Amino acid sequence: MILPVIMAGGSGSRLWPLSRALYPKQFLKLNGSGTMLQNTVKRLEGLDYVEPMLICNEEHRFIAAEQLRELGELNHNIILEPVGRNTAPAIALAAFTAVSQGADPVMLVLAADHIIQNTEAFHDSVSKALPFAEQDKLVTFGIVPTGLETGYGYIERGVEQDKHGFDVARFVEKPDGNTAQEYVDSGKFYWNSGMFMFKASRYLEELKIHRPDIYKACEQAMKDLNSDLDFVRVNKEAFLNCPDESIDYAVMEKTKDAVVVPMDAGWSDVGSWSSLWDVSEKDNSGNVHHGDVMSHNSNNNYVFAETGMVATVGIDDVVVVQTKDAVLVVKKDQVQDVKRVVETLKKDKRSEFQLHREVYRPWGKYDCIDNGARYQVKRITVKPGEKLSIQMHHHRAEHWVVVSGTANVTIDDKTSMITENESVYIPIGSVHSLENPGKIPLDLIEVQSGAYLGEDDIVRFEDWYGRA
Repeated sequence: MILPVIMAGGSGSRLWPLSRALYPKQFLKLNGSGTMLQNTVKRLEGLDYVEPMLICNEEHRFIAAEQLRELGELNHNIILEPVGRNTAPAIALAAFTAVSQGADPVMLVLAADHIIQNTEAFHDSVSKALPFAEQDKLVTFGIVPTGLETGYGYIERGVEQDKHGFDVARFVEKPDGNTAQEYVDSGKFYWNSGMFMFKASRYLEELKIHRPDIYKACEQAMKDLNSDLDFVRVNKEAFLNCPDESIDYAVMEKTKDAVVVPMDAGWSDVGSWSSLWDVSEKDNSGNVHHGDVMSHNSNNNYVFAETGMVATVGIDDVVVVQTKDAVLVVKKDQVQDVKRVVETLKKDKRSEFQLHREVYRPWGKYDCIDNGARYQVKRITVKPGEKLSIQMHHHRAEHWVVVSGTANVTIDDKTSMITENESVYIPIGSVHSLENPGKIPLDLIEVQSGAYLGEDDIVRFEDWYGRA
């Protein structure tokens, strides 16, 4: 039986403005009907596997939980990292968890933000890797190159183990163009996919030998767990002491038991807008369009329109991404520099690097429609059966107008039911809460007014989601 371990970290910089620090690409719908995380889980169908284990950052927990819930795969199976410490510690947390449950499964380690177009070929490579993992080997999946690529690390194959796998001769860093061409021409090199397969115990054994500091920090972090809803929190102080290191450097480059299994499955790590264009379906002019897009005399472009219409005239090889609060226009051969924009936004403390205008919460979402010096307007959607925290504000009053659905509103000690076209006023300092008791989503318009309108002006007294 295979235990899928899905790593869902990420900073959200390379696919800005769709991807943000608090809403990175693994939670976006970029290729297909589901999000990248959901597609990663659905890709497992057909394999003999147990319920996946997800590892993500504390700040992304409610988004991740909601997306697993939509697939019916949410069952206290999300491990939260208090801070990011790269892949070696993340996989160690999963391995310690598996072993502590009295099992020693073969872990299939996957990233939540990869595209794999050929699921059958993916399954075939996993099936070929399984016997190696059961024989205590540490398997990495090498992507068969489809051309020259300087944005990936490479794996050189060594002695053939059997017709399905090879010893790993060496891992090499991202090469320059000439070197990458030599690698591809030799037929001995694969792209480093960042996907792995091994027994939980074997990974911990190798980690303890080669990086005992990481092993010890993760072991200590797992000794003081805090379970909350569908999340498992590790000891923050112990995990903060853990070094930041990838599995490649910590284990795979040092172990004598590494095996590479080739995979030719239409793989991409979607590391830039141009790579997303590469793997997307194109029209006769080489364009990829999402949303309301009109093009004239334009070729080989990627255009994403989130709201409204985007038109292009006489442009080639360009990426245009329009969201509710930002527009990106960049040449396809310069998309790697998008992260420079994000760095500047972060330095200037602008919200666009971190959040979308539309923000997701465990109870639903809100969209900041308009704002000024002393007012802010939001559209709030509360899922059926969900409830916002019991809270109060020191600096703002609020007006709520129900657009659709039914709201149970409590203000101080009085509870009332508000329906469509009705409104209610919440004075400054009033303790209040909002609940959707109905069977359909509750939509309302919230008008805030006051001297300070920041999200940190919330005093929570009680909360279903552990935020009080």
